[in-house]
Amino acid sequence: MYPPHHLGGYELTWRSAVEHFRRAGHEVGILTTDFRVAEPDSAFLEDPATRRDLRWYWRDHEFPRISVRGRLALERHNGRVLDRQLRDDPPDVVNWWAMGGMSLSLIERVRRAGLPAVGVVGDEWMQYSPKVDAWYRMAVRLRGLAPVAGRLTGVPVGVDFGGGAWLFNSLATRDHAVRYSGFDLARSEVVHPGIDNSLFPSAPAREWGWRLLYVGRLDERKGVDAAIAALSHLPREATLRVLGSGDERYEAELRALCGRLGVDDRVEFGLLPRGDLPDAYAEADAVLFPVRWEEPWGLVPLESMAVGTPVVATGTGGSAEYLRDRENALVVGRDARPTDLAAAVQTLAADPDLRDKLRRHGLETAARYTEQGYNEAILAALERAVA
Repeated sequence: MYPPHHLGGYELTWRSAVEHFRRAGHEVGILTTDFRVAEPDSAFLEDPATRRDLRWYWRDHEFPRISVRGRLALERHNGRVLDRQLRDDPPDVVNWWAMGGMSLSLIERVRRAGLPAVGVVGDEWMQYSPKVDAWYRMAVRLRGLAPVAGRLTGVPVGVDFGGGAWLFNSLATRDHAVRYSGFDLARSEVVHPGIDNSLFPSAPAREWGWRLLYVGRLDERKGVDAAIAALSHLPREATLRVLGSGDERYEAELRALCGRLGVDDRVEFGLLPRGDLPDAYAEADAVLFPVRWEEPWGLVPLESMAVGTPVVATGTGGSAEYLRDRENALVVGRDARPTDLAAAVQTLAADPDLRDKLRRHGLETAARYTEQGYNEAILAALERAVA
């Protein structure tokens, strides 16, 4: 999914990298899925070099069953789309981004074409793609018959990941991929994403006012329910602003939870254009990042730190590589209960010196992880691949 039709962290870093490559004088064509939203964010213009023609196995937050004939039709369609792209605009190098639910056979097609390639891995797609790519999953079951099936259908069966270099956004993401995917990832390295300093400048410190903020997808793994439940253990004046969208079922559960806990009037749900997020961070006294899963990286804490707002986080996955308890954030641990989140917020409220310390060290941390540095590292890897 490429902006403006999706504005998740992975997609935004992809778009930022494309713009960086172009500023460096390179031509970039973008090939992505046919996914579209009815009302894309007007702040992001459609890229005229984007072809939205690929089909994928994901639909409406699910991976529906698909017949063998349907799988073959999807794979052949995607193969034709890729071949047309390579023919019409022959690249010097291919840069893979989010491949979750996409045809992994495309990676093999590029390898067999002898084109250099670099992949940027910013989430757990290497672990789940072999399970949701129905063609790849079928090919694994065929085992010794896979080459025959490939010749008969004209669709690669099996993928050699050793044909390209892979850049992972965190040690956690790479470790999980190596441990669970079974792919040959010998040519891999870790390159940490960062934030746009021009978009998230530091803001003046504010007096404490019990204003809490959550930014991100509405997904059970994100722990938004724990943030809401924490309100019932905080003074009446404590409020929580929830900025994000996602799983409609989970959002309904969150609203019902507000009702059961009697905090309806203290929780605000909403969405903001990305350009307005810095003000939202600056207006908050603390940002809650209560994720339960192995978050691949986590840009939200870094954005908050860049603005100067303290962070309370569980510190799972990639975020553990930059979050330091009582140094640049309050880290409550992956098994934190709502009472633990509330206790951390109360600690911040009672200790202005601690808030000042977290603010100072948070600004220093955010300055080390920049969008510019990340884009330069990806471009350098592409140039090495071509050379």
